[in-house]
Amino acid sequence: MKIAIVGTGYVGLVSGTCFAEMGNMVTCVDIDSEKVGQLSNGELTIFEPGLELYFERGIRENRLRFTTDLEEAISVSDVIFLALPTPPGDNGAADLSYVLNVSRKIGHMLASSPDSTYKVLVNKSTVPVGTAARVRQVMLEAGLKAGHHFDIVSNPEFLREGVAVEDFMKPERVIIGSTSDRASKLMTRLYEPFVRQGNPILIMDERSSEMTKYAANAFLATKITFMNEIANVCDRVGANVEMIRRGIGVDSRIGKQFLYAGIGFGGSCFPKDVQALERTAAENDYEFEILRSVLSVNDKQRRLIVHRLLDRFGGDLNGKRIAVWGLAFKANTDDVREAPSHEVIRGLLDAGAEVVAYDPEAAVTTRAVLGDLLTYAADQYSALDDADALVICTEWNEFRRPDFDQIRMGLRQTIIFDGRNLYDTERMAEMGFSYHSIGRPHIAPVNQPVTLNGKA
Repeated sequence: MKIAIVGTGYVGLVSGTCFAEMGNMVTCVDIDSEKVGQLSNGELTIFEPGLELYFERGIRENRLRFTTDLEEAISVSDVIFLALPTPPGDNGAADLSYVLNVSRKIGHMLASSPDSTYKVLVNKSTVPVGTAARVRQVMLEAGLKAGHHFDIVSNPEFLREGVAVEDFMKPERVIIGSTSDRASKLMTRLYEPFVRQGNPILIMDERSSEMTKYAANAFLATKITFMNEIANVCDRVGANVEMIRRGIGVDSRIGKQFLYAGIGFGGSCFPKDVQALERTAAENDYEFEILRSVLSVNDKQRRLIVHRLLDRFGGDLNGKRIAVWGLAFKANTDDVREAPSHEVIRGLLDAGAEVVAYDPEAAVTTRAVLGDLLTYAADQYSALDDADALVICTEWNEFRRPDFDQIRMGLRQTIIFDGRNLYDTERMAEMGFSYHSIGRPHIAPVNQPVTLNGKA
């Protein structure tokens, strides 16, 4: 099948590459000529495990190409995916300007083209309920006739950064939102090779499809937030959130996923999607109280470690050097959008601390946001040199089993604040660390020496 992907951000690039891997002819379009040049030269513009192999093969075998020419891409494609940004506006509602402007351009192109080949325009972007109808309207206003051979489909993505290639190639479900039998059959044919093991392709109306994406992300964000609330209560009553997670996770009605307490969620999806759904409800005269609480609690959770550091150091971080491990919002990505680490770093800087940080992939993307407000270490252990404490913000694998002797030698004081609960509390106490995690009782270090650079 011939496919156009408009937008080469995270969703567009993963989608286009995976469609090409399955034998389709894919043309990816972007207005950023520099990015298109990089991609055409075989240089990935995002970090995503497993993507490089398919990306290089797609280019080498001429199934995947990149261009800035929207009209040319549309003319040679049967299915046109919109994978465009929908950032939150000032009022929290999703900004549809990118989606609607491109849809209008495509409408003009199709209306003025002598070729009347049937086309399907697919919203892959996360968009509010009713967007498919708005896209259809702007395309008609651009000159298309109601009888022209085109359909609008909602096809939300459910990609988890870090495992997005696996999610796309073996989806748990595919949602196709369309009231057109012709479009539904075409989209089913496109996705059938991805669900050969029997996972469902669910066909529904466009509005239900759009709502499904928001409902899924809002529910997962709520699970995370609930466990963070439980962890905060555990800190006050002496219970252990890890034991509680295991105790409730074996309940099939609850499930084991998204029950890990920490310093809040971030990324490109959860924050803006929860905010957008809450705003959609408000615009339709409904107060979605749970989602308001989710947003409020998550905002507070991201500042939790800063408050605890202030308590630990007597309310004053002036002159303190704090090491931070992890800048990406989660492991196995370089994405720092809404990253809890950035909120922690800003809080530390505002409190007068000096911050030196390390992340295996997200230093460049962090520098684009925070600039030189902090120091970027070359590796995880050099970040510790003369630091008064270590803060862990991202659960990268290399942070799970570090060399604790090197940590001890680097830090001025053996103090760790772990926002991802990576280590065993008893073991850390036995090794002499003052170890503070989320929702688990603090255990006083055993025979802890007063240390400066690892020396008693």
